[in-house]
Amino acid sequence: MLVLGIESSCDETGIALYDTEKGLLAHEIYSQIEVHADYGGVVPELASRDHVRKTIPLIKQVMADANVSPSDLSGIAYTSGPGLIGALMVGSCIARSLAYAWNIPAVEVHHMEGHLLAPMLEDTQPDFPFVALLVSGGHTQLVEVQAIGQYKILGESIDDAAGEAFDKTAKLLGLDYPGGPMLAKLAEKGTPNKYKFPRPMTDRPGLDFSFSGLKTAAANEIRAAGIQLAGSKSEQADEPENVEQIKADIAHAFQQAVVDTIAIKCRRAVEQTGIKTLVIAGGVSANTELRIKLKELMKKNRGDVFYPRHDLCTDNGAMIAYAGAQRLQKYGSNELKVKAKPRWSIEELPEI
Repeated sequence: MLVLGIESSCDETGIALYDTEKGLLAHEIYSQIEVHADYGGVVPELASRDHVRKTIPLIKQVMADANVSPSDLSGIAYTSGPGLIGALMVGSCIARSLAYAWNIPAVEVHHMEGHLLAPMLEDTQPDFPFVALLVSGGHTQLVEVQAIGQYKILGESIDDAAGEAFDKTAKLLGLDYPGGPMLAKLAEKGTPNKYKFPRPMTDRPGLDFSFSGLKTAAANEIRAAGIQLAGSKSEQADEPENVEQIKADIAHAFQQAVVDTIAIKCRRAVEQTGIKTLVIAGGVSANTELRIKLKELMKKNRGDVFYPRHDLCTDNGAMIAYAGAQRLQKYGSNELKVKAKPRWSIEELPEI
């Protein structure tokens, strides 16, 4: 089965071709960083317009790269949610229209299921069951995975997702968009233990996360150091001479607090379920410090950790094509109706 995958949930247009026998044939990702950089964050209307401009040309490029024609396709998979409603509608409309024109089935895919299954595109794949850490700009969740479609949310963020907290803190530090990767890079220059941030919700039982307080803690330390908060209109004295080093130290402490908090919750999840396999996926799963920490954690617990390669951590069509292929094989096409679900629990998905 050869499936065309279309991802358009936020600010990246991802197109891919996945063959159930040959694997990933081709994939391309177009990032809208330059479109949103001047605004310091994603502007939904601009994101939707850019998906309109880029999706069809990328589909043509990927199909040409793989030397594939519409008649070779077995189906189309597209992200139906969760995400930005306008961006989702663009991908959904294009996918459904092409499926109708080419007379092939189409299936809607849950964005987070795509991330959860992304490690299945690697040469070494995790076996079921496993615990999945889904960590991105919009989601931070721990999910018990017994099989494809058998998902139980063990814990999730009650406020900001980890990636969102990274981006907001980076903005306070005056870093360029996208802030998360910039903060992680700055943290490499930081001095350990110069600042101490809390590890939120680790002093109580449970697997839920909270990261908004870390952003506030970072803002307080920035002010206390005599540094002007980015975006603030208040007047204050000249900043200290070593302002860049202070920012690096704060970035280091912030990142360490997030990584430690996630690791503590992952340890609890592994112990609670008795499952010795951990999968991490989503944009923040590309963070080097997080990967190191979780690898150490699973080694101590005599378990294994799996994650997709870096270009499949971000939103991409490959994960949508793979997840869609599994559902097309089991259920066939969804009804011919354009639907977008900006809010959609992964627990609602049918079992395969």
